[in-house]
Amino acid sequence: MSLMRVLGRPMLASMFLTGGLNSVRDPKEVAPAAEPVVQPVTERVSALPDRTEQVVRLNGAVQVVAGLMLATGRMPRPAALAIAATLVPTTLAGHRFWEAEDPSERAEQRIHFFKNMSMLGGLLIAADDTGARPSVLWRGTHAARGVRRDAGLVRRSVRATAGSAAAAGRVRAKLPG
Repeated sequence: MSLMRVLGRPMLASMFLTGGLNSVRDPKEVAPAAEPVVQPVTERVSALPDRTEQVVRLNGAVQVVAGLMLATGRMPRPAALAIAATLVPTTLAGHRFWEAEDPSERAEQRIHFFKNMSMLGGLLIAADDTGARPSVLWRGTHAARGVRRDAGLVRRSVRATAGSAAAAGRVRAKLPG
């Protein structure tokens, strides 16, 4: 693994580890801001808890677990996708700059909103990073191509030798026994 990945993944994960731990420990601090985003989602997704505090705690737990996985390099691609999925509602709930009345508050929330968008971009790049190894899709396609090539070689080999093998069989059948 490259030094950039060894250093970069924990750095990227650090924000989600600390924020997720805060949400798990004290969801009531974040719940009022999350309410406008959580309620419409929980109405559509029955698998989610009904209470906003529980959804905030669940979101934080996903961030902590996936953050640890990303930081340690254990299944970093799915971990980055999981964090990215939690970041969207977190950003929409916490940084609604378009609703802020005070210009300084609006500017601060806009900065945080676009900081989170930058983090989302980094997570998407991390989710696409194969660690200099070919992706599973590429490996599968490459293996299938090799099997097709080998099957073609076998087919041509059988065709090339079938005539002479048949002739040898006919000659042997004519020989006394």
